[in-house]
Amino acid sequence: MSPSSYLASVPPGCLVSAAVYSKYAGITPIVNCSSGKWVPARCMTNLPDNNVYGGPEHQSPTKRVTLRHLESKYAKRQPITMVTAYDYPSAVHVDQAGIDICLVGDSVGMVVHGHDTTLPVTMEDMLVHCRAVARGAKRPLLVGDLPFGSYEQSSQQAVNSAVRMLKEGGMDSVKLEGGYDSRVAAAKAIVEAGIAVMGHVGLTPQAISVLGGFRPQGRSSASAIMVLENALALQEVGCFSIVLECIPSPVAAAITTALRIPTIGIGAGSTCSGQVLVYHDLLGMMQHPHHAKVTPKFCKQYGQIGSAINKALIEYREEVQSHSFPSNAYSPYRIDPHDTESFLEELEKKGFHAAAEAVAVEMHAYQMSPKQLNNGATIELMK
Repeated sequence: MSPSSYLASVPPGCLVSAAVYSKYAGITPIVNCSSGKWVPARCMTNLPDNNVYGGPEHQSPTKRVTLRHLESKYAKRQPITMVTAYDYPSAVHVDQAGIDICLVGDSVGMVVHGHDTTLPVTMEDMLVHCRAVARGAKRPLLVGDLPFGSYEQSSQQAVNSAVRMLKEGGMDSVKLEGGYDSRVAAAKAIVEAGIAVMGHVGLTPQAISVLGGFRPQGRSSASAIMVLENALALQEVGCFSIVLECIPSPVAAAITTALRIPTIGIGAGSTCSGQVLVYHDLLGMMQHPHHAKVTPKFCKQYGQIGSAINKALIEYREEVQSHSFPSNAYSPYRIDPHDTESFLEELEKKGFHAAAEAVAVEMHAYQMSPKQLNNGATIELMK
């Protein structure tokens, strides 16, 4: 039966559940009037009023990615996609692109805040960015990086920080770096607290004090075995996935084969179960010297957005300086002609002669006269 036929067959005065009505009519009923007919109401949203702002489009109702979804992809040997993002606009893009995992990384300290390392990033910093991403990314699994200093002191501190990531940051899971005993204990405690954990081995940026800088790992036999053992230890305490960063491809292949959970590579070759890149890096957004200094060699740029941004900003500056922006097309707010005339009179009465003259000049710019106003023309006033 067609939707219209079904609804027409319902006798006046009979109640139809909101779920059924929504299914057949495609709208949400709110009121059952005395006439016995449902009155469809305007569906309220949290989007800005489009009379003033354009606002983002409604996002896809595709099901949210879960650990079970990732397990299914891993079992089928389907590559897992992950992108590191730090704010609402980038999260919306990640969401709409159908990316599986969105990581809110502590690399925000370097990419967004301009630090040389990730070490200055605090838990409060991370929570601000996590909340912004959670508002924008509705489909991907959300992973929040535990920043340096938020989980090293004890397992209890690690659990407390992880709980904050979920309760205050809106994340689905957390990521922590390293596979040494204390980090493995922290991961175990978080998992036992009921929170999903992603591990991270290889180059661990929070450990640059020990590593002596941002250096690739696993480049010797002993180092490669150590990275493998760290990954196995994290797997055994319940991590659902492990990031492999800046290690040789053969080492990543060995670890991926040895593990029973997905590996996510970043500078670790193509044999990992999935890949991750930073939003800004893969879009080629950053042009300034600081970012050139910290942009990794393994990053492929899928766009030159930074160049487009620079070009647009220069064009904007030039149009403002030449008074060509905003043009009439970008001065959309109108005032009634009679109100304009009244406005002019009130300005003169109150002694705002210069302001009244400014209105007259604006009228002249639109090639209008008071007579034209009286004939019903409309002028635009810039705000």
